[in-house]
Amino acid sequence: MHNFQARDHFADGAQYIAGRLTKGTSGRTHAVVDPATADEVYTYELAGTDDVDAAVAAAAEAFPGWAGATPGERSDAMHRFAGVLADRAEEFAQAESVQCGKPIKLSREFDVPGTVDNTAFFAGAARHLQGQSAGEYSGDHTSYVRREPIGVVGSIAPWNYPLQMAAWKVLPAIAAGNTIVLKPAELTPFTSLLFAQAATEAGIPDGVVNIVTGAGKDAGEHLVGHPDVAMTSFTGSTGVGKRVAEIATATVKRLHLELGGKAPFVVFDDADLEAAVHGAVAGALINSGQDCTAATRAYVQRPLYEAFVQGVADLMESVRLGDPFDPSTDMGPLISHVHRDRVAGFVDRARSYARVVTGGEVLQHPGAFYKPTLIADAAQDSEIVQSEIFGPVLVVVPFDSDDEGIRLANDTPYGLAASAWSRDVFRANRATREIKAGCVWVNDHIPILSEMPHGGYKASGYGKDMSAYSFEEYTQIKHVMFDNTAVVRKDWHRTIFGDR
Repeated sequence: MHNFQARDHFADGAQYIAGRLTKGTSGRTHAVVDPATADEVYTYELAGTDDVDAAVAAAAEAFPGWAGATPGERSDAMHRFAGVLADRAEEFAQAESVQCGKPIKLSREFDVPGTVDNTAFFAGAARHLQGQSAGEYSGDHTSYVRREPIGVVGSIAPWNYPLQMAAWKVLPAIAAGNTIVLKPAELTPFTSLLFAQAATEAGIPDGVVNIVTGAGKDAGEHLVGHPDVAMTSFTGSTGVGKRVAEIATATVKRLHLELGGKAPFVVFDDADLEAAVHGAVAGALINSGQDCTAATRAYVQRPLYEAFVQGVADLMESVRLGDPFDPSTDMGPLISHVHRDRVAGFVDRARSYARVVTGGEVLQHPGAFYKPTLIADAAQDSEIVQSEIFGPVLVVVPFDSDDEGIRLANDTPYGLAASAWSRDVFRANRATREIKAGCVWVNDHIPILSEMPHGGYKASGYGKDMSAYSFEEYTQIKHVMFDNTAVVRKDWHRTIFGDR
């Protein structure tokens, strides 16, 4: 059983402002429910607009000092931050699993070490915020580019990977010299709060990292529209992302959106079938399928189609559902009973036009469990193929020619991630060029790296998390130009007054 007791950790409240925990002032409470047991594990006071104002004020006050620190000073603090996270890894893993229901082996081996690595990466990257080299581009002037922090960043993170999403928002922002107010999902605040506390423990100044835990309509919208917030970064559904964009645009903020996905998994007829089957099950079921890059649409060239369907069904049926804190558990529950029922609704509606090969069942259990599900023979324009389900559901569709497979892969509004499976380097290379997605894996699906960017095409949003490319979101580019001639009357002045 788990050892993380949220009531003890957050007795002073679920808001972290200017280096300390406080209670929210909205007058409303929210209960965090363990999705594996349906037990309430922590009830807290939600943030209201006053809490958002206080957090933004704290971030604004901290900004000049943090922005004025040298890259080396910020880097040193962030290296200490990575060390604190590593020392407290088990605490973070337990907190992540109790609030999300994800298997402890996933929290221990994926979420937490990935976040430690991401922190260490940005600790190093903080020293490399460089502009172009100086040069005399006009002949009479020296120009160079400065890369400067934007100011206070207001970010909103989702519930599916609370720790990693907090890191993806906080780390590039503060490495670049910004300060931040992060609003995690109300369902999953624990690891965001622990993350902010760890930053303080590492010596990052009070007010640089702040957390407000409140409802999207109240705390979230107020944060996005706040006049002292210079940039908004949002990860979540495309529908909510559109609302965030409307609010942010009204105050002309910098905006970064990482939105929904419906990742295609394209298997050509020369692929290693066993590898593709294993990759599909792993890619579809990670985090119970609650992953915007999860494999959701498998397009399989017809010679391999039936064998792929059978292989995936057999492997899915071997996946062990159960207690997230049992190290042998492969898959935990969905985040809530409401979300489980939403996923079940997609599958139940699909029964009228497609074949449910395996799964498609709600477990008779207090937790929000749903069996791994494989659906075959659905039409390309059907709901189950086109809509983001966000659960342990994989749809398999056959194709004939390579042209058709790539066309089907691109035939949704989304473009976050995809994979192509082939032994032919030319075939695979064509797929990486022509599939419209921010990440295309070849003969694998899901791995991410701190050094590589993450972000989408089309309705999956714009801008990048992770990697040095993320600094494009979190910095202003300034051109500085020096006259080198000391000439009082420049030749170009005659275009405004006087003669040559």
